[in-house]
Amino acid sequence: MEYVPIEELLEQSKGSLYKLVIMLARRARQIAGGEKALIEHSNPDKPLRTALEEIRRGHLKIN
Repeated sequence: MEYVPIEELLEQSKGSLYKLVIMLARRARQIAGGEKALIEHSNPDKPLRTALEEIRRGHLKIN
């Protein structure tokens, strides 16, 4: 996975770093707990990276 600039992710969360961190943590815990990822990922052992990529690709929306 390539480097994802924080500015790109902040656009998804309407500029709120707090919302972004909460959403990433929540989604990473879901994936680690066995929930199916919304994307194909080369390294499924890293749920935080998977959650980052899901948000970056627009599969998850931050309220």
